[in-house]
Amino acid sequence: MPTNAYMFLVAGLIPMLVGFVYYNPKVVGGAWMKTNGFSEKDLEGGNMALIFGLSYLFSVMMAFILSSMVIHQGGAFSMMAPEIFESGSAAQKQFNELMVQYGHTGRSFGHGALHGGIVTVFFALPLIAINALFERRGWKYILIHVGYWLICLTLMGGLICSTLKYAPLS
Repeated sequence: MPTNAYMFLVAGLIPMLVGFVYYNPKVVGGAWMKTNGFSEKDLEGGNMALIFGLSYLFSVMMAFILSSMVIHQGGAFSMMAPEIFESGSAAQKQFNELMVQYGHTGRSFGHGALHGGIVTVFFALPLIAINALFERRGWKYILIHVGYWLICLTLMGGLICSTLKYAPLS
């Protein structure tokens, strides 16, 4: 577990903040409402505490799993499990040596952002598009949402990759 696991909580704020701007009627929100056939009145009401609370929880969950996609050192960790958890084991020593030599490789904002974008194209886009196709939605609907997730996952991937810190295993 990262020594600064609170960064998952910080990364979970990104979709909230981006959504506040992105889905504003003066940005993309007007097109989103038109595509969905919504009016301002349709969006009034609702339990906003529940909507925002669950949205934040889901965003933190995404940040957690996104870390395994943007930080490649986790692959070495999982490959050596469960022996890596045994204090003083050969696997633990090898892993710590590997991290000293290669633990910094690919640990930048740009690297994480690139992989966040890749996750958007190869994971978020298909999910959104499949649902949209069955809901008989058009490409405008798909592109609006994929654009949002491209911004969010790119920023989340960059933040997570460049800030999560792990202590050596002992």
